[in-house]
Amino acid sequence: MKGYTVPLSPRGEANLAPAPPWHYAGTVVGVEFFTDPAAAEAALPDGLTPDPETSGRGVAMFIDWQYAASGDDYLDPVRSQYREFLVTLNARWNDTAVAWCPYIYVDNDAALARGWVQGFPKKLGSVHQTRAYAVQTPATPLLAPGGRFGATASAAGQRIAEAQVTLEQPVEDPATFFGRPLVNLRHFPQLAAGKHDQPAVHELVMSVLDDVRLADAWVGSGELSFLPARGEELADLPVRRTGKGFRLDLGYTVDDLKTLTDPTE
Repeated sequence: MKGYTVPLSPRGEANLAPAPPWHYAGTVVGVEFFTDPAAAEAALPDGLTPDPETSGRGVAMFIDWQYAASGDDYLDPVRSQYREFLVTLNARWNDTAVAWCPYIYVDNDAALARGWVQGFPKKLGSVHQTRAYAVQTPATPLLAPGGRFGATASAAGQRIAEAQVTLEQPVEDPATFFGRPLVNLRHFPQLAAGKHDQPAVHELVMSVLDDVRLADAWVGSGELSFLPARGEELADLPVRRTGKGFRLDLGYTVDDLKTLTDPTE
């Protein structure tokens, strides 16, 4: 039986996610926000601590992705395209400033599988963002001062987040948007009786992103709301105020990660 993720199969083509490398390109609409430091701390796992300088700061991102594992996978858009919404919170791992992802939603099962392998706590959701086109009509904003972009996320038919970004100026060094490495938790429980509280895998990991590329980055003002919804805890991070809003194109490759904590050691 062949394959990287389930389902394994005779030819190995039925698996949800083939073996890395995985290549990504996407458009991001994001908003910087500030929540209660106590609420942010409550969402951190063991091994991470609040960042004493920026506790309570987070970033919400709505992303329209295109993915490929090899060759020209992007020619099959029903499989290669998906949309995603995620939140990160500032934290510390020892003395290293990091970003922690407590919640993330996608609309594609293969993206869900790749996320779990990486440690992203992905759930199914519905995510949308305003698109910009090169033609100038009333149906599209411009990548220019005053351009306005909206974004929404829903889970199980319930709206959980909405945002608006108004562009002000291009960014000369877009790398400043992603100055913190992203930390996730790979957690896979056991089902055997008596072992439900003894996960088979429970380890903090740091994302390793190769060949990161950023383009068409704009910054401006942002508005953001997290809405209460049954079965969700995103709204337990109340948005007290917002900072910068931004829009940019992002690309990178994933084929590795760094393990930070291993309970078997």
